[in-house]
Amino acid sequence: MDTLGVTPGTGPNTLPLPVIRRATRPRTVADLPTGRTLVMGILNVTPDSFSDGGDHSTRGAAIDHGLRLHFAGADIVDVGGESTRPGAAEVPVEAELDRVVPVITALARAGALVSIDTRRPQVAAAAIDAGAALVNDVSGTAVHPDMPALIAQRGVHYVLQHSRGDSRTMTSRAQYDDVVEDVIAELAPLAGRFIDAGVAEDRLILDPGIGFAKAGEQNWQLLRSLDRFTALGKKVLVGTSRKTFLGELLASSGKSAPPKDRDAATVASTALAAAAGVWAVRVHDVKANLDAVKVAAAWSGR
Repeated sequence: MDTLGVTPGTGPNTLPLPVIRRATRPRTVADLPTGRTLVMGILNVTPDSFSDGGDHSTRGAAIDHGLRLHFAGADIVDVGGESTRPGAAEVPVEAELDRVVPVITALARAGALVSIDTRRPQVAAAAIDAGAALVNDVSGTAVHPDMPALIAQRGVHYVLQHSRGDSRTMTSRAQYDDVVEDVIAELAPLAGRFIDAGVAEDRLILDPGIGFAKAGEQNWQLLRSLDRFTALGKKVLVGTSRKTFLGELLASSGKSAPPKDRDAATVASTALAAAAGVWAVRVHDVKANLDAVKVAAAWSGR
């Protein structure tokens, strides 16, 4: 094995990373633990994400943070090069590729199991070539028509997340007769498109899309009904980390709690989601949420 050209962060508030050596083979989802809910660590290589925009926007900072997520125990490191917060501007494909591909290459070579957070088949294909084992797509009802064929051809796992509209319009589209029934009904034909394209059912992962075209109480209704999603027979991913509905819950003097003050509430929601049997949670703070899923596994006797 040879060492990677990755320089860990230095400074008074950083810890040294282990010496990083090239993994002997790329990891796959089959390598992941099966006795508990998995933890997907969020790596935003963006200047404008809602919680940590700009913290890891340079290549070196992104690789450094991705490695820290990996060594903190993240089962999957989810790399995204385009903010999906409400109102975010669209990023050119070339810019998204430049942000994510070198980071994915470095993390995969270091032995991390990497997913790519993208809506675009072109970016997904390049990320898979760089070592990503999973595609996390927030497109929802607007999934790109070429995505099912790509996933079938490459044989990777795919997160099908429910959403409506894009970052500019999704807030206005949070209108449901019954949010649980409607989300399930809208996910079903989307999943069918992937299965019809040749994607194996066990490689499809469903995400109810907390915060994506959902407002306030609608998110809580979905979380209270996670058993409805796990009963569909597919893996389920849930992402509550630092989201607005938690900030609203923790509001003080009428002001929503800022994103980084929502971590304890995130951990509580992780423990409950894990107890409900979800396959994975997507989080910013890996260590605390990994502790939570271990507690949930012990509590439920898994």
